[in-house]
Amino acid sequence: MMHADLIDQDDFRDRLVSLGFEIPMNASAEQACERAVMGLSHERAQVLRRLVEDLLGGSATLLPAVREAICRKLLPALVKP
Repeated sequence: MMHADLIDQDDFRDRLVSLGFEIPMNASAEQACERAVMGLSHERAQVLRRLVEDLLGGSATLLPAVREAICRKLLPALVKP
């Protein structure tokens, strides 16, 4: 039997919290992304960028809501000017 890693909104929130971001319980993926980019410092942007790279480039399957929130909210905030 094959087990695929699946990243849902709760997993995504937990990963952000483990990196030091304050994300309320039951936050949607989009709300979690909005909270993560609030007051984003250079150091926190680097940590967040690594997480996004790991999630998008890894073998885990992101639920559509999580992938969409990352693409719509996090990626634009992390683009280097």
